[in-house]
Amino acid sequence: MRGAFHIALAGLMAVTLSACEAPVSSPRPAQREAPAPEPSQKQVEPSARSKELSAYYAQVQRSLISQGLLRTDGGGYDTPFSKRQLVNNFIQIGVFNEFTLVDGLYTEERSEGRVQRWEKPVSISMQFGAAVSTDIRLKDQKTVASYANRLSRVSGEKVGVTRGKGNFHVAVLTVDEIEDFGPELMKLIPGLDAGIARQITNMSKPIYCAVYAFSDASKPDSFHSAVAIVRAEHPDLLRQSCYHEEIAQGLGLSNDSPAARPSIFNDDDEFALLTRHDELLLQILYDERLPLGSTPAQARPIIEVIASELLGGES
Repeated sequence: MRGAFHIALAGLMAVTLSACEAPVSSPRPAQREAPAPEPSQKQVEPSARSKELSAYYAQVQRSLISQGLLRTDGGGYDTPFSKRQLVNNFIQIGVFNEFTLVDGLYTEERSEGRVQRWEKPVSISMQFGAAVSTDIRLKDQKTVASYANRLSRVSGEKVGVTRGKGNFHVAVLTVDEIEDFGPELMKLIPGLDAGIARQITNMSKPIYCAVYAFSDASKPDSFHSAVAIVRAEHPDLLRQSCYHEEIAQGLGLSNDSPAARPSIFNDDDEFALLTRHDELLLQILYDERLPLGSTPAQARPIIEVIASELLGGES
Protein backbone atom coordinates (compact mmCIF):
# COMPACT_ATOMS: atom_id res chain seq x y z
CA MET A 1 0.00 0.00 0.00
CA ARG A 2 1.18 3.48 -0.78
CA GLY A 3 1.80 5.23 2.52
CA ALA A 4 3.02 2.14 4.35
CA PHE A 5 6.51 1.98 5.84
CA HIS A 6 8.20 -1.29 6.69
CA ILE A 7 11.74 -2.05 7.78
CA ALA A 8 13.57 -5.12 9.00
CA LEU A 9 16.24 -4.13 11.50
CA ALA A 10 18.83 -6.88 11.58
CA GLY A 11 21.29 -6.90 14.43
CA LEU A 12 21.21 -3.16 14.97
CA MET A 13 20.43 -3.01 18.67
CA ALA A 14 22.90 -1.35 20.99
CA VAL A 15 22.43 -4.11 23.56
CA THR A 16 21.46 -7.74 23.37
CA LEU A 17 17.67 -8.01 23.38
CA SER A 18 15.53 -10.67 24.96
CA ALA A 19 13.45 -12.40 23.88
CA CYS A 20 -10.26 -14.41 -0.08
CA GLU A 21 -9.64 -17.19 -2.19
CA ALA A 22 -9.33 -20.64 -0.73
CA PRO A 23 -5.92 -20.71 0.92
CA VAL A 24 -3.30 -23.24 0.07
CA SER A 25 -3.30 -26.27 2.35
CA SER A 26 -1.47 -26.33 5.67
CA PRO A 27 -2.45 -27.40 9.18
CA ARG A 28 -5.12 -25.21 10.75
CA PRO A 29 -4.47 -24.32 14.39
CA ALA A 30 -7.14 -24.20 17.04
CA GLN A 31 -9.20 -21.01 16.93
CA ARG A 32 -8.06 -18.35 19.37
CA GLU A 33 -10.28 -15.89 21.13
CA ALA A 34 -9.67 -12.19 20.63
CA PRO A 35 -8.23 -10.61 23.77
CA ALA A 36 -10.61 -8.58 25.88
CA PRO A 37 -10.33 -4.78 25.72
CA GLU A 38 -8.15 -3.08 28.29
CA PRO A 39 -10.57 -2.34 31.14
CA SER A 40 -8.58 0.19 33.14
CA GLN A 41 -7.72 2.79 30.49
CA LYS A 42 -9.80 5.96 30.65
CA GLN A 43 -11.23 7.15 27.33
CA VAL A 44 -10.30 10.69 26.26
CA GLU A 45 -11.59 12.91 23.47
CA PRO A 46 -9.49 12.95 20.27
CA SER A 47 -7.82 16.27 19.58
CA ALA A 48 -8.99 18.69 16.89
CA ARG A 49 -5.96 17.68 14.81
CA SER A 50 -6.92 14.00 15.12
CA LYS A 51 -10.50 14.73 14.08
CA GLU A 52 -9.24 16.65 11.08
CA LEU A 53 -7.07 13.70 10.06
CA SER A 54 -10.05 11.34 10.47
CA ALA A 55 -11.99 13.40 7.94
CA TYR A 56 -8.98 13.47 5.60
CA TYR A 57 -8.40 9.71 5.64
CA ALA A 58 -12.13 9.05 5.26
CA GLN A 59 -12.00 11.05 2.04
CA VAL A 60 -8.89 9.14 0.95
CA GLN A 61 -10.75 5.84 1.41
CA ARG A 62 -13.82 7.07 -0.47
CA SER A 63 -11.65 8.28 -3.34
CA LEU A 64 -9.75 4.98 -3.62
CA ILE A 65 -12.91 2.89 -3.55
CA SER A 66 -14.55 5.12 -6.18
CA GLN A 67 -11.59 4.32 -8.46
CA GLY A 68 -12.09 0.57 -8.04
CA LEU A 69 -9.17 0.29 -5.62
CA LEU A 70 -8.91 -1.25 -2.14
CA ARG A 71 -10.34 -4.49 -3.49
CA THR A 72 -11.22 -7.14 -0.93
CA ASP A 73 -11.85 -10.06 -3.30
CA GLY A 74 -8.30 -11.44 -3.22
CA GLY A 75 -7.97 -11.42 -7.00
CA GLY A 76 -9.68 -13.56 -9.62
CA TYR A 77 -9.89 -14.27 -13.34
CA ASP A 78 -8.76 -10.73 -14.11
CA THR A 79 -5.52 -11.14 -12.13
CA PRO A 80 -3.76 -14.30 -13.35
CA PHE A 81 -0.12 -14.92 -12.45
CA SER A 82 2.38 -17.53 -13.57
CA LYS A 83 5.09 -19.46 -11.77
CA ARG A 84 7.72 -17.16 -13.24
CA GLN A 85 5.86 -14.11 -11.95
CA LEU A 86 5.44 -15.66 -8.50
CA VAL A 87 9.16 -16.44 -8.29
CA ASN A 88 10.18 -12.97 -9.45
CA ASN A 89 7.71 -11.32 -7.09
CA PHE A 90 9.02 -13.31 -4.15
CA ILE A 91 12.61 -12.32 -4.95
CA GLN A 92 11.64 -8.65 -5.04
CA ILE A 93 9.36 -8.72 -1.98
CA GLY A 94 11.07 -11.30 0.20
CA VAL A 95 14.79 -10.94 -0.57
CA PHE A 96 15.21 -7.22 -1.25
CA ASN A 97 15.03 -4.31 1.16
CA GLU A 98 12.76 -1.33 0.59
CA PHE A 99 14.89 0.92 2.82
CA THR A 100 18.62 1.27 3.47
CA LEU A 101 20.41 2.46 6.60
CA VAL A 102 22.20 5.78 5.94
CA ASP A 103 23.85 7.72 8.79
CA GLY A 104 21.86 5.87 11.42
CA LEU A 105 18.43 6.37 9.81
CA TYR A 106 16.51 4.46 7.18
CA THR A 107 16.01 6.07 3.80
CA GLU A 108 13.90 4.99 0.85
CA GLU A 109 16.70 3.33 -1.11
CA ARG A 110 16.23 -0.21 -2.39
CA SER A 111 19.03 -2.70 -1.66
CA GLU A 112 19.71 -6.41 -1.98
CA GLY A 113 18.80 -8.30 1.17
CA ARG A 114 18.59 -11.84 2.55
CA VAL A 115 15.82 -14.25 3.49
CA GLN A 116 14.60 -13.28 6.96
CA ARG A 117 11.74 -14.70 9.01
CA TRP A 118 10.66 -15.74 12.50
CA GLU A 119 11.87 -19.01 14.02
CA LYS A 120 9.88 -18.62 17.23
CA PRO A 121 6.09 -18.37 17.70
CA VAL A 122 4.69 -14.95 16.85
CA SER A 123 2.58 -13.56 19.68
CA ILE A 124 0.66 -10.44 18.70
CA SER A 125 -0.27 -7.95 21.41
CA MET A 126 -2.51 -4.99 20.66
CA GLN A 127 -2.55 -1.71 22.49
CA PHE A 128 -4.76 1.27 21.91
CA GLY A 129 -4.30 4.92 22.75
CA ALA A 130 -6.65 6.52 25.25
CA ALA A 131 -8.33 8.49 22.44
CA VAL A 132 -9.23 5.32 20.50
CA SER A 133 -12.91 4.44 20.81
CA THR A 134 -14.18 1.25 22.42
CA ASP A 135 -15.90 0.37 19.14
CA ILE A 136 -12.59 0.41 17.26
CA ARG A 137 -10.88 -1.62 20.00
CA LEU A 138 -13.47 -4.39 20.01
CA LYS A 139 -13.74 -4.52 16.22
CA ASP A 140 -10.00 -4.50 15.57
CA GLN A 141 -9.12 -7.09 18.19
CA LYS A 142 -11.47 -9.51 16.44
CA THR A 143 -10.06 -8.54 13.05
CA VAL A 144 -6.45 -9.15 14.09
CA ALA A 145 -7.26 -12.41 15.93
CA SER A 146 -8.97 -13.77 12.79
CA TYR A 147 -6.10 -12.59 10.60
CA ALA A 148 -3.52 -14.20 12.91
CA ASN A 149 -5.32 -17.52 12.52
CA ARG A 150 -5.18 -17.15 8.76
CA LEU A 151 -1.47 -16.29 8.76
CA SER A 152 -0.74 -19.28 10.99
CA ARG A 153 -2.69 -21.61 8.74
CA VAL A 154 -1.03 -20.34 5.58
CA SER A 155 2.58 -20.04 6.77
CA GLY A 156 2.67 -23.03 9.12
CA GLU A 157 4.22 -20.66 11.69
CA LYS A 158 2.56 -20.28 15.09
CA VAL A 159 0.89 -16.87 14.91
CA GLY A 160 -1.63 -15.80 17.53
CA VAL A 161 -2.83 -13.00 19.77
CA THR A 162 -2.18 -12.56 23.46
CA ARG A 163 -3.48 -10.47 26.34
CA GLY A 164 0.11 -10.22 27.59
CA LYS A 165 3.12 -8.35 26.24
CA GLY A 166 3.75 -10.54 23.21
CA ASN A 167 6.64 -10.11 20.79
CA PHE A 168 4.80 -8.50 17.85
CA HIS A 169 3.37 -5.25 19.17
CA VAL A 170 0.56 -3.56 17.25
CA ALA A 171 -0.16 -0.04 18.48
CA VAL A 172 -3.30 1.76 17.31
CA LEU A 173 -2.78 5.43 18.07
CA THR A 174 -3.95 8.90 17.12
CA VAL A 175 -1.50 11.39 15.66
CA ASP A 176 -0.86 12.94 19.07
CA GLU A 177 -0.37 9.54 20.70
CA ILE A 178 2.11 8.47 18.01
CA GLU A 179 4.24 11.53 18.71
CA ASP A 180 4.23 10.71 22.44
CA PHE A 181 4.90 7.00 21.94
CA GLY A 182 8.69 7.16 22.24
CA PRO A 183 9.05 6.23 25.94
CA GLU A 184 6.63 3.31 25.59
CA LEU A 185 8.42 2.19 22.44
CA MET A 186 11.73 2.08 24.29
CA LYS A 187 10.11 -0.12 26.94
CA LEU A 188 8.70 -2.50 24.33
CA ILE A 189 12.06 -2.81 22.52
CA PRO A 190 14.88 -2.43 25.10
CA GLY A 191 18.05 -1.14 23.49
CA LEU A 192 16.25 0.48 20.56
CA ASP A 193 18.37 3.20 18.97
CA ALA A 194 17.03 6.63 19.89
CA GLY A 195 17.27 7.84 16.30
CA ILE A 196 15.17 4.93 15.05
CA ALA A 197 12.66 5.57 17.86
CA ARG A 198 12.30 9.19 16.74
CA GLN A 199 11.85 8.06 13.16
CA ILE A 200 9.07 5.69 14.18
CA THR A 201 7.20 8.37 16.13
CA ASN A 202 7.52 11.07 13.46
CA MET A 203 5.16 9.62 10.87
CA SER A 204 4.30 12.19 8.23
CA LYS A 205 0.74 12.52 6.93
CA PRO A 206 1.38 10.43 3.77
CA ILE A 207 2.54 7.48 5.92
CA TYR A 208 -0.59 5.51 6.78
CA CYS A 209 1.07 2.81 8.91
CA ALA A 210 4.49 1.33 9.61
CA VAL A 211 6.22 -1.82 10.84
CA TYR A 212 9.71 -2.45 12.18
CA ALA A 213 11.03 -5.99 12.75
CA PHE A 214 14.06 -6.67 14.95
CA SER A 215 16.78 -9.30 15.23
CA ASP A 216 20.01 -9.74 17.19
CA ALA A 217 23.50 -9.40 15.76
CA SER A 218 24.12 -13.06 16.60
CA LYS A 219 21.14 -14.16 14.44
CA PRO A 220 20.54 -11.26 12.06
CA ASP A 221 18.09 -13.13 9.83
CA SER A 222 15.82 -14.44 12.59
CA PHE A 223 13.31 -11.93 13.96
CA HIS A 224 12.52 -11.91 17.66
CA SER A 225 10.23 -8.87 17.89
CA ALA A 226 8.36 -6.30 15.83
CA VAL A 227 6.38 -3.10 16.27
CA ALA A 228 3.59 -1.94 13.96
CA ILE A 229 2.00 1.51 14.20
CA VAL A 230 -1.52 1.98 12.79
CA ARG A 231 -3.26 5.32 12.67
CA ALA A 232 -6.48 5.31 14.70
CA GLU A 233 -7.86 8.04 12.41
CA HIS A 234 -8.26 5.61 9.52
CA PRO A 235 -11.75 4.42 8.56
CA ASP A 236 -12.39 0.70 8.93
CA LEU A 237 -11.09 -0.61 5.60
CA LEU A 238 -7.89 1.45 5.66
CA ARG A 239 -7.17 0.28 9.20
CA GLN A 240 -7.83 -3.33 8.21
CA SER A 241 -5.56 -2.97 5.18
CA CYS A 242 -2.81 -1.67 7.47
CA TYR A 243 -3.14 -4.73 9.71
CA HIS A 244 -2.97 -7.05 6.71
CA GLU A 245 0.06 -5.47 5.13
CA GLU A 246 2.12 -4.50 8.17
CA ILE A 247 1.74 -7.80 10.04
CA ALA A 248 2.57 -9.78 6.89
CA GLN A 249 5.55 -7.50 6.21
CA GLY A 250 6.68 -7.96 9.79
CA LEU A 251 6.75 -11.72 9.19
CA GLY A 252 9.49 -11.19 6.59
CA LEU A 253 7.92 -10.02 3.32
CA SER A 254 9.47 -6.62 3.85
CA ASN A 255 9.53 -5.05 0.39
CA ASP A 256 7.01 -3.93 -2.25
CA SER A 257 7.00 -4.48 -5.99
CA PRO A 258 5.04 -2.66 -8.73
CA ALA A 259 4.93 -5.96 -10.66
CA ALA A 260 3.14 -7.93 -7.91
CA ARG A 261 -0.52 -8.59 -8.75
CA PRO A 262 -2.85 -9.48 -7.17
CA SER A 263 -1.02 -8.31 -4.06
CA ILE A 264 -1.03 -5.94 -1.12
CA PHE A 265 2.75 -5.68 -1.55
CA ASN A 266 2.29 -3.09 -4.27
CA ASP A 267 1.98 0.66 -3.86
CA ASP A 268 -0.91 0.93 -6.33
CA ASP A 269 -3.58 0.37 -3.61
CA GLU A 270 -5.51 -2.03 -5.85
CA PHE A 271 -5.90 -4.62 -3.09
CA ALA A 272 -6.66 -3.85 0.53
CA LEU A 273 -6.41 -7.35 1.98
CA LEU A 274 -4.05 -10.31 1.69
CA THR A 275 -4.60 -12.20 -1.58
CA ARG A 276 -4.05 -15.81 -2.67
CA HIS A 277 -0.85 -14.65 -4.40
CA ASP A 278 0.35 -13.21 -1.08
CA GLU A 279 -0.51 -16.42 0.77
CA LEU A 280 1.77 -18.27 -1.64
CA LEU A 281 4.57 -15.80 -0.89
CA LEU A 282 4.19 -16.57 2.82
CA GLN A 283 4.26 -20.30 2.15
CA ILE A 284 7.48 -19.92 0.19
CA LEU A 285 9.05 -17.75 2.91
CA TYR A 286 8.27 -20.26 5.66
CA ASP A 287 9.20 -23.37 3.70
CA GLU A 288 12.07 -24.96 5.64
CA ARG A 289 13.90 -25.73 2.40
CA LEU A 290 14.58 -22.01 1.96
CA PRO A 291 17.57 -21.26 4.23
CA LEU A 292 17.69 -18.17 6.40
CA GLY A 293 20.19 -15.65 5.10
CA SER A 294 19.89 -16.71 1.45
CA THR A 295 20.76 -14.03 -1.09
CA PRO A 296 18.54 -13.55 -4.19
CA ALA A 297 20.91 -15.69 -6.30
CA GLN A 298 21.02 -18.46 -3.69
CA ALA A 299 17.26 -18.38 -3.09
CA ARG A 300 16.00 -18.37 -6.67
CA PRO A 301 16.50 -22.07 -7.62
CA ILE A 302 14.90 -23.19 -4.34
CA ILE A 303 11.99 -20.80 -4.80
CA GLU A 304 11.42 -22.13 -8.32
CA VAL A 305 11.01 -25.67 -6.96
CA ILE A 306 8.62 -24.57 -4.20
CA ALA A 307 6.59 -22.38 -6.57
CA SER A 308 6.22 -25.27 -9.03
CA GLU A 309 4.82 -27.46 -6.27
CA LEU A 310 2.43 -24.76 -5.01
CA LEU A 311 1.06 -24.02 -8.46
CA GLY A 312 0.81 -27.63 -9.50
CA GLY A 313 3.20 -27.33 -12.41
CA GLU A 314 1.66 -24.20 -13.93
CA SER A 315 4.20 -22.34 -16.04
